Amino acid sequence: MSVSEAAPGTARQAWRSPGVRLGALVVLVAAIACADLFAGRGVAAGGVRAVLLGGGDPMAQHIVLQLRLPRLLVALVAGASLGVAGLVLQSALRNPLAGPEVTGVTPGAVLGAVAATGLGLAGWDSPAAVVVAACLGGFAGAGLLWLLAGREKGDPEQTAVYGVLVSAVLAGLTAVVLLVAPGELGSVVQWLIGSTEGRVWEHWHLLWPWAAVWGAAAWLLAAPLTLLRCGDEQASAAGLDAGRGRAAALVCAVALTAGAVSAVGALGFVGLLVPHLALAVFGADLRITLPGAALLGAVVVCGADAAAQLLSRLLVVALDADRLTLPVGALTTFVGAGLLLVVARRRADER
Repeated sequence: MSVSEAAPGTARQAWRSPGVRLGALVVLVAAIACADLFAGRGVAAGGVRAVLLGGGDPMAQHIVLQLRLPRLLVALVAGASLGVAGLVLQSALRNPLAGPEVTGVTPGAVLGAVAATGLGLAGWDSPAAVVVAACLGGFAGAGLLWLLAGREKGDPEQTAVYGVLVSAVLAGLTAVVLLVAPGELGSVVQWLIGSTEGRVWEHWHLLWPWAAVWGAAAWLLAAPLTLLRCGDEQASAAGLDAGRGRAAALVCAVALTAGAVSAVGALGFVGLLVPHLALAVFGADLRITLPGAALLGAVVVCGADAAAQLLSRLLVVALDADRLTLPVGALTTFVGAGLLLVVARRRADER
C-alpha cells in the first residue's frame, strides 16, 4: 500500500480518537472567540488588534478589555454550563427531548430572577443576588416536575409531558409578576430573551467558579449517568441507587442552568440541542462526552453572540437606525427551533 493510500485511513483512524476531537473543538472555540472579540461595534478590527498587542487609545482599551472581553468569557462559560446541564438532564431522565428549557429548570430560574427584581431584591447589575434567586427558582421548577412525575419519573414520555406543563405554568407566573411590577419590564426582558449585552468582569468573576465547581461535580457523575441512560433496572442491577443518582444529577443540572441564566438569561434551545451534537460526535461515554458538550455549548453561544453582533451592524446600516441590538437569545431560539424539528422528525422516523 502506498503512502497516499494509507494517509486517508490513518487520518480517519486518528479522528476517531476522542482526544483528537476534543483538541479540534478547543481550536474551534479559540477561533470562535476571536471572531466574537472582533465582531462588536465601536472599535474596528485594527483597533482591537492594537489593544491586544498592548497599544490602542484609552477608549479602544476600555471597549475591548472592559466590555468585549468579559462579554466573550461570560458567553463561553454560560454556553458550556447549558451544554453540560442539558446532557445531564437528558441522561438522568432518559429523555432525548429533555432540556433545561422544557423541564421547568430554565423557566423556574427566570421566574426567580424576575420575581427578585420585581421585589427590589436583585437586579441586572447585582449578579450575586440574581444567582441566588435564579437557583431558588430553578430548584423550585425541578422540584415541581419531580413531584408531578411521581412514580413515572423514569418514563421519558410522561416526564416530557409534565416538563412542558411545569414550564408553561412557570412562564405564566413570570407574566403575572411582570403585570404586578410593569416598571421592571425593561430590566427583565433580557432574562426572558437571553442576552450577553452589558456583561462585565463582575459577572465573569461570579460565574466561572460556580460553573467550574458544578461542572466538575457533573463530570464525577459520569458513570452513574451512563447507567441511568440504560434504565433504572440496569442501574439497580449494577448497584446504583437510581433515585439518589438522579437527584444528584438534577442538582448539578439546576445549579449549572441557574448560573447561566443569572448571567445571560434564558438562551433558548442551547441545553436541549447541544447534547445531541455531543453524543453524535463523542458517543455514549459521558466521561468524554460531558467535556465535549461543554466545548460545543461554548461554541454555540459564542458563535451566536458573534453572529448577533454582526447582524446588528448590518441591520443598523440597512434600516438606517442609530442603534439596534439583536439579542443572542433570539438567534439561538430561531435556529434551535428549526433544529428541534429535525431531531423530532428523525426520532419519529426511527420509531
